Amino acid sequence: MRKIAPFALVLVCAMALPVLAQQKSPARQATPDVAAQPRYATVNLRADFAPDPHETRVEAGGDRQVQGLGTDCSGWIDYARPDVDLNYQAGNLPLYISVVAQADTTLIINDPSGRWICNDDMEGLNPGIIIQRPASGNYNIWIGTVDRGPPQPATLRISEVPPSRRK
Repeated sequence: MRKIAPFALVLVCAMALPVLAQQKSPARQATPDVAAQPRYATVNLRADFAPDPHETRVEAGGDRQVQGLGTDCSGWIDYARPDVDLNYQAGNLPLYISVVAQADTTLIINDPSGRWICNDDMEGLNPGIIIQRPASGNYNIWIGTVDRGPPQPATLRISEVPPSRRK
């Protein structure tokens, strides 16, 4: 009986290893998923679009703190998918992408070349990014919150008119 006990222990351990391996949590992605379907909308715009600004309502924030995307990239977003995808056909005008919210929000964009562009406070606590010579293609857009917490109502604005002339 003594000789069977060590063998049984080895057998039980061998059977338990695959179960333990399956219970490991999956590795967290290093960067937000630019290939995932957007949470709120896919927006298709070409230069000289109307109405300008184009607006999309979203809930800002997420469960993951932004890290490693660039020096100006911060806040809390959902790494699993962008909030909005913008398919843009460029012309000769700059592109203004901004957020309006009551909460302190951040704006994170992955442009068609794969470059990360971020902003926290362009107008008060509202972020905005000006792309002087936008490329045609897909822009993945995340709207985050500066502080961790519940999602916050926000409006994404896409425009070709400088914010100072829109009022």
